[in-house]
Amino acid sequence: MTCKKNGSIEDHGEDKFPIDLSKNTCPNREQRANGTNVYYGKASQLVDDAKNGRVLCQERKFQQSGGCVLNFYLAVRATTIRDAVTIFNAPVGCSSSALGYRELFRGVPVELGRPAKYNLNWLTTNLQQDDVVYGAGEKLKDTIFKAEERYSPKAIFILTSCTTGIIGEDIERTVSEAQSKVKAKIVPVHCEGVRSRLVQTGYDAFWHGVLKYLVKEPEKKQDDLVNVASMLSYTWQDRIEIERLLSKLGLRVNFIPEFASVDQFEILSEAALTAPICPTYTDYLSRGLEKEYGVPFFLYPPPTGIVNTDEWLRQVAKYTGKENEVEDLIAEEHKRWVPQINNIKEELKKLRVDGKKTRVLGSLGQGRLVSQLPYYDELGLESPAAMSQDFDDLIIDELEEVIDKVGDFDIMINTFQAAEQANITANLNPDLTFTCPFQGGSWERDNNVTRIHSLRGDADPWSAQSGYAGAVAFGNFIVQSFKNRSYNKTLSEKTEKSYKNWWYEQPDPLYYLERGK
Repeated sequence: MTCKKNGSIEDHGEDKFPIDLSKNTCPNREQRANGTNVYYGKASQLVDDAKNGRVLCQERKFQQSGGCVLNFYLAVRATTIRDAVTIFNAPVGCSSSALGYRELFRGVPVELGRPAKYNLNWLTTNLQQDDVVYGAGEKLKDTIFKAEERYSPKAIFILTSCTTGIIGEDIERTVSEAQSKVKAKIVPVHCEGVRSRLVQTGYDAFWHGVLKYLVKEPEKKQDDLVNVASMLSYTWQDRIEIERLLSKLGLRVNFIPEFASVDQFEILSEAALTAPICPTYTDYLSRGLEKEYGVPFFLYPPPTGIVNTDEWLRQVAKYTGKENEVEDLIAEEHKRWVPQINNIKEELKKLRVDGKKTRVLGSLGQGRLVSQLPYYDELGLESPAAMSQDFDDLIIDELEEVIDKVGDFDIMINTFQAAEQANITANLNPDLTFTCPFQGGSWERDNNVTRIHSLRGDADPWSAQSGYAGAVAFGNFIVQSFKNRSYNKTLSEKTEKSYKNWWYEQPDPLYYLERGK
């Protein structure tokens, strides 16, 4: 299956990135798409290295932190599925993140669409030393029965952990033995924290379980239904904006996974299209639905900025028979939003020194890497460099297209290595640095640093980034970040530098890699 990309035919690379649901789980992103979280150099060189198989996941001699395949993005989202239960087949600490995110999501007003009856239902097998020695199959089975008894769910997600992976626990055997004794559909998700250095492997593992165990054969095709899945870092306001735009085209959105019902997962196969907000988060699901059920998809562009939102809507319209309506919608939306974007551009022009563009540095996921740099360019900003949590072959073409649009730039690939981020920021000295909330970005520095995104539970219109409303909201946020620097001024005056001077003076922040290994 192919689709048009910017007027040409886009090859989805079905042979290159296969989906095999006969397997218990997906390959790691390192295996499936040559992923890495260690790189520093020119973006053009990264593209060339990726095309020629030279990008490696190398060992650091020093590492401050890392992402957990189980906990970081996966657990906190699976637990929000309304009529399901999540079982952490793990020591009790592996379920701790669900507590914080319960409160995060409670911040979304019911009036904005958050379900009134909202509880996170999860259990843990609380694995102990004896379980490691003797196995925990019976313990998991008992927990499945308790989940059925307490909650009467439609689905039970089993999230594996480092412990179960290390001891080689046979999850599928336990599931097979328990399934006939419970009504809920049991969905094992192989997300052991140590299985991959790339947290995106957790996304793929989750979607593999959904495709293999939950999605049903379509009873009918729903021509007005569009599947939309997105990262945790796209907020509730982004969800509202996508629903607003597609409803104007007479389309309904099947938004997953937060607060979705099990029924919504079961009918993914009936949709007219799977559309992305974050292309790499949606990739595995999109390819699987196309292969198994013929649901078409596109991955690029995401709806970030005016230009890309226009194209995103046109791609949606192409697959849903709304080509005529979409041009009327785009014209209508432009009348409202383009003047506001032009005002933002004028405000940002005033910040220029000696006529030079204002320089910004973003700390991004790879989905944002290919969506926000064109948006900055659209606003008249310059991106001399970008930092991405990870990179893989899934976005080679898109990254090359971004380079063509905005010019070459430095790129650092790392997962939550604050020291490396501080080094490149100090050396480049941009006018504004955007940092991921998990990237350790609030360090002492003389110029400006702010967040690059909020999280799904942020319901304030200020937090939007998707669609037309998001383009204006984030643009206004950028302008405000330049106008109010009191936070950074206070940090600079009241705190010491996070690292010694010799570290900031290092020309190569990855000098301590075990290169070639």
